[in-house]
Amino acid sequence: MDETQELGNQIGNWLGNILQEMGVAGESLRYVKMLVLLALTVIIALLIDLIVRKILVNFLHHFANKSKTNFDDHLIERNITRYISQWLPAIFVSAVIPVVFHDFEFLITPLTEIVDIYLYVVIALFIQALLQGSRDYLLTQDKFKDKPIQSLSQLLNIASWIVVAILIFSELTEKSVTNLFAALGAASAVLLLIFKDTILGFVGSIQLSYNDMVRVGDWIVMSKYGADGNVTVINLNTVKVLNWDNTITNVPTYALISDSFINYRNMEEGPGRRIKKAIYIKQSTVRFLEEKDLDKLKGIQLINKYIDSKQLDIDNYNQKNNIDKSLAINGRNQTNLGVFRKYLREYIEHNPVINKEMTLMTRQLKPTEKGIPIEIYGFSKEKSWVNYEYVMGEIFDHAIASVKYFDLELFEIPAGSDISPLKLQHNGDVKTGSEAPENKS
Repeated sequence: MDETQELGNQIGNWLGNILQEMGVAGESLRYVKMLVLLALTVIIALLIDLIVRKILVNFLHHFANKSKTNFDDHLIERNITRYISQWLPAIFVSAVIPVVFHDFEFLITPLTEIVDIYLYVVIALFIQALLQGSRDYLLTQDKFKDKPIQSLSQLLNIASWIVVAILIFSELTEKSVTNLFAALGAASAVLLLIFKDTILGFVGSIQLSYNDMVRVGDWIVMSKYGADGNVTVINLNTVKVLNWDNTITNVPTYALISDSFINYRNMEEGPGRRIKKAIYIKQSTVRFLEEKDLDKLKGIQLINKYIDSKQLDIDNYNQKNNIDKSLAINGRNQTNLGVFRKYLREYIEHNPVINKEMTLMTRQLKPTEKGIPIEIYGFSKEKSWVNYEYVMGEIFDHAIASVKYFDLELFEIPAGSDISPLKLQHNGDVKTGSEAPENKS
């Protein structure tokens, strides 16, 4: 500081002598000298800024274009060079303030503080750009796509601004940083309350990443928050979900730890997507099959061998146990529903898009007021939504069209043309006035 004051005195005396020779004297000499030095300072600061921009910044841009990695490209996109170019002019201005305002000492301290605060802000912006550029680069790398890079970047950015705020407060209040941190420690309970969501979000994002619970691109369903779609962003405080209707749902990051949700990633990455759907058969159409029925159904290639094998087993059982087959109900029999169920099983097993290595069956569920549910349970190799729906549609189109070949009927609530014959039949049963019995009362 003494050297700066001595330099200020020398420059002030030299400039004062020149101004006096030019006819400037008295009280105005101080102001003119300060204005001249201030103008020179501004000019030199602008020259430094221009030189840094032309040389250093252009060099960095050229280096980024020539380098093999695109890390520096992301830094350039975040304007990190702009903040670098602002350092040297600010440092120069901070250094010459005591010289420029040598005759106005009451201005030196506040102006120095203003420049220092500006430097702190520029440093914080530089760190922010560095973090954002690093985040953008890491998110392009496959091994980091499922990591909480976004959350970590936000946390470090918040931490850097907190440190800058503390330094600025220390600069303005002339309190040591140590004392400020001690005061913050005493107010930790209040700080924890203020930053509760941030802390919980950071802990949640770390747990999500460590346990590999959710990644960007995963399809998740969280009914509590109305989320049903793909995860697009995992932030410090929120997880952004793009729903299938193109709406956006923001779910608190920590909610994915504290609440339950469904993640379809394993289905998408696994060997198959489940098909689990039923058709309903009218119970009144289920019956035993006679020999002529079996002969007719043997024309269906997928089940002709099954019918022969099954009937041979049934005949052997009935003969061995002396079953009286004059009544069909006695002993064992094949039914049209049982053969139909076997046909569906063979049909889906011969479908090339069904994964044979996973669970595959057709089963009869508990009868309901809508009929007997026959459920197809299997896994499609096609997992993308459009292709999966097409495969499932083809299977059930065939199943529905096949029902009539087994003398079965699907359950369907009467509507439209189904109701018209009922009305006609009902009207035909109503007697006319001449046919009505006499009223003998």
